[in-house]
Amino acid sequence: MEITNLLKHIPVLETKNAGPIKVTGLAYNSRKVEKGQVFVCIKGFKVDGHQFAGQAVENGAVALVVEDFIDGIELPQYKVENGRVALATLADAFYNHPTRKLKTIGITATNGKTSTSFMTNAILENHGFKTGLMGTVVVKIGDYAEPSELTTPESLDLQRFYAQMVEENVSHATMEVSSSALELNRVGCVDFDIVTLNNISREHIDLHSSFENYFHHKSGLIRNAGADKVAILNLDDSYSASLMNKTKAKVITIGVEDQSADVICTNLDLSTGRAKFTVEIQQDLVTQDLVIPQQKFTIELSTPGFHSVYNSMVSIVIALLCEVPVATIQKSLAEFVGVERRFEIIFEDDFKIIDDHFANSGNIDITLGTLEKMDFERIKLVYAIRGDRGVTVNRENAETIAKWAPKLGIHEVIATLSRSHVTQKDVVSESELEVFLEVMEEAGIKVQLYAELPEAIKHGLYDVTDGDLLLLAGCQGMDYGAKLALEQLEVIRPNVDKKKLFQPLEKRVAGNT
Repeated sequence: MEITNLLKHIPVLETKNAGPIKVTGLAYNSRKVEKGQVFVCIKGFKVDGHQFAGQAVENGAVALVVEDFIDGIELPQYKVENGRVALATLADAFYNHPTRKLKTIGITATNGKTSTSFMTNAILENHGFKTGLMGTVVVKIGDYAEPSELTTPESLDLQRFYAQMVEENVSHATMEVSSSALELNRVGCVDFDIVTLNNISREHIDLHSSFENYFHHKSGLIRNAGADKVAILNLDDSYSASLMNKTKAKVITIGVEDQSADVICTNLDLSTGRAKFTVEIQQDLVTQDLVIPQQKFTIELSTPGFHSVYNSMVSIVIALLCEVPVATIQKSLAEFVGVERRFEIIFEDDFKIIDDHFANSGNIDITLGTLEKMDFERIKLVYAIRGDRGVTVNRENAETIAKWAPKLGIHEVIATLSRSHVTQKDVVSESELEVFLEVMEEAGIKVQLYAELPEAIKHGLYDVTDGDLLLLAGCQGMDYGAKLALEQLEVIRPNVDKKKLFQPLEKRVAGNT
């Protein structure tokens, strides 16, 4: 592509050494620059891309997009106000606006983004659509999948994935949209057709400096949606409901407790832990493209917990907007058994092992609240302390565990730093460890602390007896927990059916290398 054709999509403030150039692509990581590419300098929280422009040039960059001109480099430089915004816009243009060619669905929430995305994808696939999926666990393009590095990839990577989807004839793409991605403009040029915000609670507060900033960025997905789009909002969540009049999009509301919503849940039965309920569409839902008629139908979920009802309500509305028949929705949700590490039962014999990602206080509330409704003798909790999320989130997580501990009979927490099983970005800091220990001490809960994950799980499996429940809890630090626990069980019980034992790992992405 001729550079002038590419750069016409962004406002360039000044140029230096400009001239006609053909470019082969874009890059923002100097180590990954290839010959003929434009290097976009991004000022990050920890590093400034301008410092690596020299390395980018050595690796073959033929032009720079900068926020400040760089002395000593004679290549063409194009000055812009914001490198991140420029990268998103240029990536969208370079890949020829791929999301305009897809039915693009953006899902955000504090809790349930992953489960809702996977539910949605399952329904769409069962209808026969070729689908794409991007989120915390996996990037899926048709039949191809790879583990995710970020909940929402950087804008250049994101647009490349979408372009691959177009090439592979994907028709419907579902994406988890994180608050960080919204703040850092990674999704700035994604043409979402359907957006949804299901719930908001405190998460990533230290990253965004305040809850108000967190909500501001999170809600941007809804507020910035155009008049030809559809926004799905949850009336049972006050923050989601507050956005009803703050978007140009057609709003469709859901509700379980608030029965004034457009789409409500009635006759809810959670007696088995797995919900049965009636979906009632109270009036015809009219969008620019279709009319969803007033109707009622029953749903039975295979995924446990009250939270699954909300996740499924969002997925149901999305599916109806994509013209999936009710019968396909019913069948898909009855068959959908959940997402890895989201209240996942990985062993169920004389005792149970449940694997859950325990991301934040809201998620912990939901998980432990579901456990309270289950039958068991004792709970043994192995908890990977959450690294690089700050003192506030870790205090709230610890306080939530402490709140539930007496109700569940938890007197001891087996905690781990998972030193050898996390990357540098997820290492637990001294202050994060200190606040966790402080809260546990105040609550009178004994802590058995291990630096390494295998030792913590070994302690958790020690003296487990009939009817007990072992909970492997934590985010990145517990990704390898299920694999390690099942491998240790194989040693403890050499006569176990190995195929059955390791079945939960067959399609697992996280921690299965």
